[in-house]
Amino acid sequence: MRCSYHPTYQAPPSGSFPMSKHPLLKERLLAEGILAPGDILEPEMIPLETALLVHTREYLHKLSSSSLCAAELRRLGLPWSEALWRRSRLASGGTLLAARTALADGLAGNLAGGAHHAFPDHGEGFCILNDVAIAIAKLRVEGSIVRAAVIDLDVHQGNGTAAIFETVPEIFTFSMHGERNYPTAKRRSTLDVALPDGTGDAAYLDLLSQHLDPVLDRSGADIAFYLAGVDVASGDRYGKLALTEEGIRRRDRLVIQTVRARGVPLVIVLAGGYAASPSRTAELHAHVFREAVAVEHNLKS
Repeated sequence: MRCSYHPTYQAPPSGSFPMSKHPLLKERLLAEGILAPGDILEPEMIPLETALLVHTREYLHKLSSSSLCAAELRRLGLPWSEALWRRSRLASGGTLLAARTALADGLAGNLAGGAHHAFPDHGEGFCILNDVAIAIAKLRVEGSIVRAAVIDLDVHQGNGTAAIFETVPEIFTFSMHGERNYPTAKRRSTLDVALPDGTGDAAYLDLLSQHLDPVLDRSGADIAFYLAGVDVASGDRYGKLALTEEGIRRRDRLVIQTVRARGVPLVIVLAGGYAASPSRTAELHAHVFREAVAVEHNLKS
């Protein structure tokens, strides 16, 4: 399995977002042999012309010139810096690179990404550029794909992605998230499944298993993007759900097996996770890559 990664994914500490989870995750996957050094792909910054396929020129100008107002920065939840802007463009480049790799290999990942709260004209909730939306838009413009599915299992609804593709029938957005969690005002995905606080493994996995096959049937996807957020874990700072570590592993396995058994190329991105420490968050994120390698091995054997 090949994955995008760049050292700049660890931008300077920014508020509550655990930037150090990215190098910690990479080192963990290398140490376990889940990834080999040659599996690490270094992305380039997304060109502004490519970002314009999703985001407005005015918003990108504000980002590039450090001219976001105080209210826009509060909504974003991160202080602007040149390093953060560069990181956002590299993370978006990483998701596009992973998508191209998945089309070639069947499976790939980005050790960042999943900025699903970014709208065309603003960022919010730690999300600056909507990397998944940018990758989908670029692949469609190139003619590499026509249809895509976004399987968003972060605990927070993917409101930015839903808004971007709300009137694009070729893109199926599926979000399974906490009903009473951020954002307060949800946007309409193709399919939304809202969960009550405290939802645990059994109820969560039962609902997910009910919806995955219909999502893939209805989407007719040429590629799927899996936002494997680990803020569903019990005790997550911003989560409110109660999945165990084994529940997260089973969730990841179910998604990967269901998508890959159909021969649909799959891109894995991290999305959110706010455990007690960045190291713990990285450990939870590692499960999706462990499961991906195991599923792919089983499918080929």
